[in-house]
Amino acid sequence: MAVMTTGSDPGERRLARPPSDRYRPADSATDVDADAGPPGSAARGVLYGALASLAGVLVTVLLGGGLALSAGLLVIWASAGHAVGLATRIGAGPALVAPRRTWIVVGLALVGVASGQVGLWWYAGTEGGVLPLMDFLGQTYGVLVPLQAILASGFAWWAAR
Repeated sequence: MAVMTTGSDPGERRLARPPSDRYRPADSATDVDADAGPPGSAARGVLYGALASLAGVLVTVLLGGGLALSAGLLVIWASAGHAVGLATRIGAGPALVAPRRTWIVVGLALVGVASGQVGLWWYAGTEGGVLPLMDFLGQTYGVLVPLQAILASGFAWWAAR
């Protein structure tokens, strides 16, 4: 709301700024609303995306290892990929432009999928498994591993653009 000021005449009232100023781009700190919160940053966006990816890793190990889900991991990583993209976009705000942001979220999603697979292999080792990582993933999950990577990166890209 604009503040009213008095002019030189006793009954005259004028606005502090013309009404057309609301259509100008906000390029000064005085135009930023105090309730809007701090603007985003690239580091915050990457942190939020990494935390969402870590949540996907934990859910993968808990449900894929403890409950022996296999095809359900596709749904988990589609959701986790979307969460990574959304969290990065929210955390970064306007600090990260779309092309750079999409590359970052795809990378975070792929690192998350890979970490989740290593976590599943580690869990299988605690249960008595003796296969090397690639043999374990190939024999246990087969084509689901690359499908998880495709879904996670695709949904992350979609949410971050």
